Amino acid sequence: MALLKRVLIANRGEIAVRVIDACKALGIETVLAVSHVDRETLGAKRADRVVCIGPAPAAASYLNPALVCQAALSTGCDGLHPGYGFLSERFELAKLCEDNNVKFIGPGAEAIRRVGDKLEARAAAEAAGVPIVPGSNLVHTAKEAASIAKGIGYPVMLKAAAGGGGRGVFVAHDASDIEASFERASREALAAFGDGSLYMERFIGNARHIEVQVFGDNFGNALHLGERDCSIQRRYQKVVEEGPGYVLPEAVRTRLHASALNLVRYLGYVNAGTVEYLYDADREDFFFIEMNARVQVEHPVTELITGVDIVQEQLRISSGMPISVRQSDVRISGHAIECRINAEQPRDGFMPRPGRITRWSPPYGPNVRLDTHCYTGYLVPPYYDSMIAKLLVHAPDRASAVEAMRLALDAFEIEGIETNIEFHRFVMRHEDYAAGKVNTRWLETTLLPAYQKNCSP
Repeated sequence: MALLKRVLIANRGEIAVRVIDACKALGIETVLAVSHVDRETLGAKRADRVVCIGPAPAAASYLNPALVCQAALSTGCDGLHPGYGFLSERFELAKLCEDNNVKFIGPGAEAIRRVGDKLEARAAAEAAGVPIVPGSNLVHTAKEAASIAKGIGYPVMLKAAAGGGGRGVFVAHDASDIEASFERASREALAAFGDGSLYMERFIGNARHIEVQVFGDNFGNALHLGERDCSIQRRYQKVVEEGPGYVLPEAVRTRLHASALNLVRYLGYVNAGTVEYLYDADREDFFFIEMNARVQVEHPVTELITGVDIVQEQLRISSGMPISVRQSDVRISGHAIECRINAEQPRDGFMPRPGRITRWSPPYGPNVRLDTHCYTGYLVPPYYDSMIAKLLVHAPDRASAVEAMRLALDAFEIEGIETNIEFHRFVMRHEDYAAGKVNTRWLETTLLPAYQKNCSP
């Protein structure tokens, strides 16, 4: 089998640069699809060719499946990499690619549809023997939600059935919360995904967010690359990720990996994916939440601790090749941490702060990695997600990684715009984080009040 010859990257930001670099390493030509305001990104400078697909608003460019597919066809691309976000998990784009003989670098359209429907994914997980959080099927009214909640037991989470990324998720702590939470969740889900359908799950108070990186290929092979802990979250959005999951007992880790592979095999899943779980730290048990049918923002964490290039594996598998590593080859080495660097002001409710970067001086070192699309003079636009970089460190153990991240953050200098670097420094120096005494609620309930108090005049 030969590798793809030319790939359209249908995304922006650091992930576009990441995919371009992986393609170049394999000798694959690259075409970057950009909006009018993204012609000066680092990705646009590195790609072999750039094609403009529309104006700045994502709905008129990056989120238009027909435009994106046509860009691939008109530039002679035989592959299309969607990155993450935007159209990466949209059935419509994957199906257009299939219909036009363009390799969609990810799972097939039907797999995307199955795992993208949260209720169908839950059913598939249950059929594959994967433990799921006690919950419900579709809930149509607040009255029905109140009745179901009695059986599940409060507190409960109302979640968007078609959602992801933490949108359309609200917690009802008791019966008095259920109506307001139902209406808010449904309204937000409709606005974000065009579908206000909800389902319910039991809310686990002392939970860790653990995810397993998996692969499948067209030859029946299934592989995992260990797990990541993504428990440092704000409004269900990940802020800091690390790997491996240092709180897991070894017996639990073994069951977790087997569970993820069972789901990959049951689905006949092909390409990279992530099986996400809630880990109940009090009971030392885990429950399936969802499967993401794409490369994750935090995939570099796994690359650092395994030495496996996840994007290159995606490209090989989409070219019709088998996974290039065997499970017995996978070795977890050391500990890695990733901080998402955003153009935002945490002291002002994390409001985005777009603008022109007048100084860009990142940290360097043998164990430091920076994924970014920015540079001195770059204008951060106001139209998209505020993430401007992902800063990673890799060290022999977690304590050393925490210290390495502290030093890397201290050395990172950005001027001209406001960022959340100071906030990350506060996280890294908090005694709870250093001791690993955190859960998915810790940042909002413990860290943020302490940070706000520290910032008060």
